[in-house]
Amino acid sequence: MTLTTRVLLLVLLALAPALAIQGYNEYALRASRNEAVRTDTMATARTVADDLAQVAENVRQALNFVSQDPAVRALEPEGCTDYLRRAACNNPHLAVLALTRPDGIIVCNSVGSPPGSYAVPERAYQQRAIAEDGFVMGTYAHGTASRKDSLHFAQVLHGGGGETVGVLAAAVDLDWLARYLRRNLRLASSFLTVADDTMTILVRYPGGEDWIGKQVPAERQRVLADRGEGVRVDLGIDGRERVLANAHSTGPTSAAWVTVGRDRDVAYLDVDAATRRGIVLIALGTAAALVAALVAGRMFIRRPFDRLLRTAAAWQAGDLAARTGLQGPDEFGRLGRKLDAMAGTLRRNEEELRGEILRGREMQDRQVTMLHELNHRVKNTLATVQALARQSTRGGEASGEQLEARILALSKTHDLLTRDDWSGASLRAVLEGEIGPYRDGSTSFVLDGPEVDLPPRHVLSLGMTLHELVSNAAKHGALFVPDGGVRVAWNVISAEGGTRRLRLTWTESGGPPAGPPVRRGFGTRLITVSVERELDGALSLDFAHDGLRVSVDVPLAAASPGHLSPLAPTPH
Repeated sequence: MTLTTRVLLLVLLALAPALAIQGYNEYALRASRNEAVRTDTMATARTVADDLAQVAENVRQALNFVSQDPAVRALEPEGCTDYLRRAACNNPHLAVLALTRPDGIIVCNSVGSPPGSYAVPERAYQQRAIAEDGFVMGTYAHGTASRKDSLHFAQVLHGGGGETVGVLAAAVDLDWLARYLRRNLRLASSFLTVADDTMTILVRYPGGEDWIGKQVPAERQRVLADRGEGVRVDLGIDGRERVLANAHSTGPTSAAWVTVGRDRDVAYLDVDAATRRGIVLIALGTAAALVAALVAGRMFIRRPFDRLLRTAAAWQAGDLAARTGLQGPDEFGRLGRKLDAMAGTLRRNEEELRGEILRGREMQDRQVTMLHELNHRVKNTLATVQALARQSTRGGEASGEQLEARILALSKTHDLLTRDDWSGASLRAVLEGEIGPYRDGSTSFVLDGPEVDLPPRHVLSLGMTLHELVSNAAKHGALFVPDGGVRVAWNVISAEGGTRRLRLTWTESGGPPAGPPVRRGFGTRLITVSVERELDGALSLDFAHDGLRVSVDVPLAAASPGHLSPLAPTPH
């Protein structure tokens, strides 16, 4: 996987929380809108049902009032007709007022039909009024006298002895009823259906002309029977998807069903538009971020890295006049300046060797050796920089500051080696270079050990090791608190076979309580590789409660040229 690909993956990873938040907001917005639409639709259905019950109550009061007229009570056709005509004029929502005998034969009505001109013994309201001896609601009917689609209400008329002498009926014009009930539909996308207890449609808005007097489809009747009152998202009787609310009207019209529907596409129109805008903006933002990351990665990472590789290849080919040309304040700029300075030093050495080449083969061999050493060290240095970037990303440490700090630590050790033409550096100088930034605080540093000159390989490996220990102490250990302290002690002993070994101990105190890490991070792997693999030494990490203790035991044998290897990946 290339470095550019990893940068793009990091950008996508950084965008993941924003995408998650956008998804959650979309879910919350739709849930809120769904609840609001359901609540509003159900409230509208109940309001319509209450209005239907109020219509019934008004008709009941009107029939009670009409029943008090003497002509009506006496079943006197002429006076009854005149009175019912006046009463109908005062109640324009009534298509007709009629008085019939118990057998359904007409006595009088508000349109002036002659007595006995028709009979309605089969009408539901006539039969129910006689059977229940009270006020009842009938079903849909096309009026015999009014010739209008109507909903009839009826009430029995009692004689002086309490016997039933007639039935007073009032027919409510369904056109008027539709206009009266649909005033509760505040939104243009709302639909209304009212059906009687036989599931015959009384009111349908819009498009009522095609539905009045027809039966509700059988599958809709089963849904009403199974679910009763409530809200659901389903297909309406016209096949369109809607949010449907079903409610029973109250009082004497409790058998009537009211269904209010909201067109789902219209109800969620603004939410769907916002979703589309969000998706477009996220796509554009993601594309812009990826393009910016690609351009920035090519400009600030890939180009400098390619220049380092090209310069290293030129040096490998023997052109020590080649330079990286990196002069910026960033990590690559500092490393490039150090490498250019190193190449300049080697070039001067080469020129001096050329002047002495006539002195003998020995000087020529030395020049060849130094060239090979330069090639190996430059390649190893670049490989180490690449490995630091790769391992930091692979280990989950995508912070640019950590990568910058490690490259800076490598640059410091290179600086120490460059001062003495890569002949080595003292251990105390390496230590001072790493702990120097923390000397001005209240932290106590104790360095206890003799002067020890380290070979270049030891300078690089121990420099990276000490950098990781200092960084860890500054973030989590003794350097994290004002009164913390660090003691570094070392000595050189003679082992079997006359080999000298360096033993160094790093001890922290006064810091936060320590404990074993939850996982093995890249810093731990870097220390392990630097000590055990690069220097063939032994490493001990003791996460004691009172502070971290690290013991390092490495041989001080001279390093062979080119032995330094990049930070090889270690298993997690």
